[in-house]
Amino acid sequence: MSNTAKEVVRSAYEVDLIHNLDELKNYLHSDIQLDWNSSFGFLKKDYNEIISMFKGMSTSFESLRCEISHLLAENDSVTIRCTYYVATIENPDKEEYFAHFITIWELKDNKLYRGYQIS
Repeated sequence: MSNTAKEVVRSAYEVDLIHNLDELKNYLHSDIQLDWNSSFGFLKKDYNEIISMFKGMSTSFESLRCEISHLLAENDSVTIRCTYYVATIENPDKEEYFAHFITIWELKDNKLYRGYQIS
């Protein structure tokens, strides 16, 4: 029995990806594309760029925790609103706010396939 789209997205955001980078392959479709409107401008990320981003985060952060406030699903599309908190390598005992995100995900083959994100 496969997970619903909502369950897949929730699980992807709740798993400790910076300490389990191999888990990314369980959540990211090989043809994933993320369109991201961020404070740095518009970014377009593919599978390799997303993997690289998480690898970089794993060297900077002791922990990365996601707090989900909204999770809405319709068919194979899921919208998530969440806040990330981090503890840095330099100060591992102090968790700090990192960023707010809203992302609309389209799933394919029960994996994250197309994302439209704002932070």
